[in-house]
Amino acid sequence: MNAQRRYELSDFEWSIIEPLLPNKPRGVPRADDRKVLNGIYWRLRTGSPWADIPERYGPATTCYNRFVRWRKLGVWDRIFEAVSRAYDGDLQMVDSSSVRVHQHAANVKRGPDEAQAAAGDVTASRCMGRSRGGLTTKIHALVDANGLPIQIKLTEGQAHDGRSAVDMLDALGSGQILLADRGYDSDALRARLAERGAWANIKPMPGRVNIPAFSRFLYRYRNLVERFFGKLKHFRAVATRFEKHDANYLALVKLASARIWMRFMSR
Repeated sequence: MNAQRRYELSDFEWSIIEPLLPNKPRGVPRADDRKVLNGIYWRLRTGSPWADIPERYGPATTCYNRFVRWRKLGVWDRIFEAVSRAYDGDLQMVDSSSVRVHQHAANVKRGPDEAQAAAGDVTASRCMGRSRGGLTTKIHALVDANGLPIQIKLTEGQAHDGRSAVDMLDALGSGQILLADRGYDSDALRARLAERGAWANIKPMPGRVNIPAFSRFLYRYRNLVERFFGKLKHFRAVATRFEKHDANYLALVKLASARIWMRFMSR
């Protein structure tokens, strides 16, 4: 048996993923799932073009087509949701990180959706926007007390953190605490969490007149979400966005997040 190569799935990780993959009882047998997934993870970790995936993982077109087809079937979402169910929910942290968009991802044929996005239609955007760093995509993450991701979403680089995170906080309930920086400080967000019995330990803006309760001791744990982004950007296909389509890029972010979860679980 060949020794496990760098970036490949361990037996423990494969035991988690294998039951979540689609079955194919009929037709021509497909290429070995574990080999193809190792090829996808190799590309995710190195950031190389899909065409450069080593031959030991099979044809590069097989890896890419399988990645896109299973993304459309929701397989990558299912894997991420399965591993993230084990989260510790008493203390949660939310933050965002901007990622530069590579010129190959920004250079795409203009169809109806791209034309609408250029005209300012946010619904047609591919989650690329102009910010101080140029053309960027922003990754928003909600993590638990171990710094492991619970929810992930993408927005344009210039999107406001607080407004973008509203739909990510629906899972917070009674007795839970949210840690966040000043970008999330708003009365509306605090009231929304208070209605569910959760407490928003958000660092207040310096110009606030009515300063809400704030624990500096708890706030120190917010660094866990920043450390998560540090681990996430070890995957070079996440640290720089090479994908033209936001759905493909989000799928890669979730695959990287699932790998972080599985490595934590294997300790």
